[in-house]
Amino acid sequence: MEKTVLIDCEDSTGLIYKISKIFFENGLNVEKNDEFVEKEKNRFFMRTEISGEADFELMEKLLRRDLPKDANLRIIEKGRKKKVLLFATKESHCLGDILIRYYSGELDIELLGVVANHDTLQPLVEKFNLPFYLVSAEGLSREEHEQKVIDLTLGLNPDLLVLAKYMRILTPNFVSHFDGKIVNIHHSFLPAFIGANPYKQAYERGVKIIGATAHFVNNHLDEGPIIAQDVVKVDHSYGWEELRNLGRDIEKIVLAKAITLAVEDRIFVYDNKTVIF
Repeated sequence: MEKTVLIDCEDSTGLIYKISKIFFENGLNVEKNDEFVEKEKNRFFMRTEISGEADFELMEKLLRRDLPKDANLRIIEKGRKKKVLLFATKESHCLGDILIRYYSGELDIELLGVVANHDTLQPLVEKFNLPFYLVSAEGLSREEHEQKVIDLTLGLNPDLLVLAKYMRILTPNFVSHFDGKIVNIHHSFLPAFIGANPYKQAYERGVKIIGATAHFVNNHLDEGPIIAQDVVKVDHSYGWEELRNLGRDIEKIVLAKAITLAVEDRIFVYDNKTVIF
């Protein structure tokens, strides 16, 4: 049996020895190990892939006994596909890219379907024989619409929610139901170019790089812990449509990377930042 063990706690002398000793005494083999100490906060992070037959309940008790009291410990079974639910509105580039990666097996996930507030992308989703859940906001208050989406999502019980250009601002009420499980993607011009057509605004300012940011969603708009980013250099010869197309390409790549990191349990969140192995 293979497991992934995730530990973060206050750093102290001998932590790796104590943890490794418990693995060894329970007949477990360390397949891969990564650790990092955040010096400023004196915080220890460790991700270990282990294999072997063991009493994992006992192992967890022993780890909790020997780790600092503030330790966060997760033991995750490897091989179980994470259940992912996508959210979209009208833009197809991020959604289409995820669907193709899923279809090709590049994303090793269980895709539950797509939730959208418009039916624009329904034909695209149905080409992949996936459920399309239309929750229109027409005639509903923001709270009423959001509650419908919450109820639907809770019923599907996803491990991860991915906002593939879902153009609705999520309230603290929504976030509280799925804290630490929502991934968003956007261009990296924020907060410089806010609102409609940021690429045209960027063109008019003569920007020299185009980028994208994927992050976890919290109660501060577009300010959650960053998972992945990338950029490409541009110059005066690019029109704003070319900038937009480049931006969309980067958004697709960055979002796919963020999903992979999340479903492979490679992300620690601490102080609105991430440690990623």
